Amino acid sequence: MRRNRLRLVGALAAVLVAAAVPIAQAHDKQPTLADLAQRHGRYFGSATDNPELVDEPYKALLGSEFDQITPGNGMKWYATEPRQGVFDFAKGDEIVNLARAGHQKVRGHTLVWHSQLPDWLTSREWTADELRAVLKKHIQTEVRHYRGKIYAWDVVNEAFNEDGTYRETVFYKTLGPGYIADALRWAHQADPKARLYLNDYNVEEIGPKSDAYYRLAKELKAQGVPLHGFGLQAHLALQYGYPATLEDNLRRFSRLGLDTALTEVDIRMLLPATEEKLAQQADWYRDLTEACLAVRRCVGITVWDYTDKYSWIPAFFPGEGAALPWDEELRPKPAYFALREALK
Repeated sequence: MRRNRLRLVGALAAVLVAAAVPIAQAHDKQPTLADLAQRHGRYFGSATDNPELVDEPYKALLGSEFDQITPGNGMKWYATEPRQGVFDFAKGDEIVNLARAGHQKVRGHTLVWHSQLPDWLTSREWTADELRAVLKKHIQTEVRHYRGKIYAWDVVNEAFNEDGTYRETVFYKTLGPGYIADALRWAHQADPKARLYLNDYNVEEIGPKSDAYYRLAKELKAQGVPLHGFGLQAHLALQYGYPATLEDNLRRFSRLGLDTALTEVDIRMLLPATEEKLAQQADWYRDLTEACLAVRRCVGITVWDYTDKYSWIPAFFPGEGAALPWDEELRPKPAYFALREALK
């Protein structure tokens, strides 16, 4: 049955591509991914980045197909506080304003991360008191700026190593593991209505890294720390196998009273892309969507931008790509139709 469905999905995609059906025309005739997700009480979103917003066909599809947006880079520390105490929210504001005009939710990404930090933060040693003050000011200034405009924040991003030990970031080394609870408390003080998440990659399956988050989440909840959700990035690759325990993993976090979300989804492959690989990719997009739908507190899915035209994958994984549901010409791939099938 799965193989027959894939043939049907592939055939439909091929017909649309061959006929060069305009995207807008296709949308006029059918509900969008967001429409379909809303029927299940979920959102379906996409990341985006500021340089892409001059691409009008891209921007039109971003505004019509999705009901949630995540800024890919515009809210990270290097962009928002390029000099100590000097804040610049122009890039984040552009995306928030775009989303609000289109009645789309915005997920804030990200407040505390070891990467893409400004030089002033990484080029010197800090005492614990100094860094604590810097961290608190950064979090609260940014969250207050977007208060009421951001429905959820990735507060702490990628805090653990693959074996479940804490990542040796400047924050961990200087402040210890308590920086995570502090970051959540400070963000909550700045916007009590925002949903606060921990977020990471390679946590889709039950294993050492997701176990570490499960233990941490349990401890934080027991301490009354304002943690509301766990984000599973879901940057997957065909050559490494599908995370078979994804649904069980989502379910165990929901039992802690947490929402979950698939926050940065893409499914890359070794190039060149073939019909077989695209069919397998479509299967995976369908399966992860069905896993989310099966768990009541999995609140939504965000692809890490929606088109191969703007994917981060080729620059970071040479020889890999074709990771998203639309190709570089903004044409839907088999993965897109698999998503529709799952959401129906």
